[in-house]
Amino acid sequence: MKRIGVTGHRSIPSASLTHVRDGMRAVLCANGGSLQALSSLATGADQMFADIALECGAELIAVIPSDDYELGFDSRDELDGYHRLKSRASQEIWLNHPHATDEAYYAAGAYIADNCDRLLAVWDGLPARGLGGTGDIVNYALDVGKPVTVIWPAGVRRT
Repeated sequence: MKRIGVTGHRSIPSASLTHVRDGMRAVLCANGGSLQALSSLATGADQMFADIALECGAELIAVIPSDDYELGFDSRDELDGYHRLKSRASQEIWLNHPHATDEAYYAAGAYIADNCDRLLAVWDGLPARGLGGTGDIVNYALDVGKPVTVIWPAGVRRT
C-alpha cells in the first residue's frame, strides 16, 4: 500500500485554495483507494489533505506531536476539525512529547517524511518561520531521499 504524507502551511491565502485542493485531489485520488495518508491534522494544509484523502478512499493515519497538541488550536472551529478528522483516522500515532513545542512539530514532520513514500508540501518556497515549519520538513525529506511534490501557485505569497 502506498503512503503519502503532508506538510504545509496553516494559513493558505484564498487565492491559493482552489489550486491547492485540485493539486491534492490529483495526487490522492489517482491511487484508487489503496493509499494511506499521514497527517498531523493541523489547521490549514494538514486538515485539507486529510479531508481530501478520506474523500478519495484513503486510510487516514493521524500523527499527533504531543500530549497537549489540542491546546495549540486557535479557535473552536479548528479544534472541531481536528476532532472530526481524528475520529475518522484508522490509526493514531502519538509521539513522545509532553508539550506542543517546535521540537514536537519537527518530530511529527520528520516522522511523516520517514514513513511515507511521497511527501506533499503545500509550500510557498520560503524558509520556515519556526523549527518544524514546512520549509524545514521539505528540506528534511529531501535530505533523506524522499520525493516531494510541492503544491503552490506561482506568484502567490503567504501572509
